[in-house]
Formats: sequence, structure tokens, C-alpha cells
Amino acid sequence: MKAAVCLALFLLVVSVAVSAKDGKLRIGVKKRPDSCTTKAKKGDTLSMHYTGTLEDGTEFDSSIPRGEPFVFTLGAGQVIKGWDQGLIGMCEGEKRRLVIPSELGYGERGAPPKIPGDATLIFEVELLHIERKTEL
Repeated sequence: MKAAVCLALFLLVVSVAVSAKDGKLRIGVKKRPDSCTTKAKKGDTLSMHYTGTLEDGTEFDSSIPRGEPFVFTLGAGQVIKGWDQGLIGMCEGEKRRLVIPSELGYGERGAPPKIPGDATLIFEVELLHIERKTEL
């Protein structure tokens, strides 16, 4: 019994430690707001702060030093697929950590010079504001 528990804990730790090399987007919620009246959906305009790093911790981009949030339309192909998928259902004030496999990022080509080909990307993101167009 003790061995089975140890094995289960080991497998849990290993599965958490695995990067996105398995091709799966990993979404971790770091902070949830106390209340959430609106969740991000396709077509919403989102204002985000973010910091992007490689697996080795090298930062390749961040909106924070610029002092201006990044604004885009969710689901419109304006950002990498990992963002379009990983931000669905997010609330204003929420913070997430996205671990994005290369297939949902910049793929084999990368985005030289800062992002090499086949790179797993890690983003710390904070949703500042959701703007939703009213439906007619």
C-alpha cells in the first residue's frame, strides 16, 4: 500500500513537471478574482499584461515595462493559438500561467532572434479588461 501511494505521488510530480513537449496546452490559474460577472469568449476585445519566457527562464517579451496593456480580439487569429485557446473563460483580474507547446506558438520556424524554433513558451498573463460588443 505504501509503495502504491509513493508511486502515485511520483507520477503526479512527474506529470506536473513535464513541459508542453507532449503538445498539450497547460493552463494554471494563479489568481482568481473574488467575483466574475463576465468571462472572456471569442470576439471579446481583451486588455492584457503579460510576460513571456522560454523554458530556460529567458524573457523574450513583456508588456509591463512598456506600461501599456496589449489589446487584441480573442479568437480572431491576432495572437498565437495558445493564447486564443488559453484565455477562454478568463475573468477580469484573473492571472494565469500558460505553458504553450510550439505547435500552438511559433512552430518549427520560431520568431527569430528571440524565440527559437520548436520552443515551448511560458506566459504569465493578467486580464485587465474585457470589452464585449453587444449582440443585435
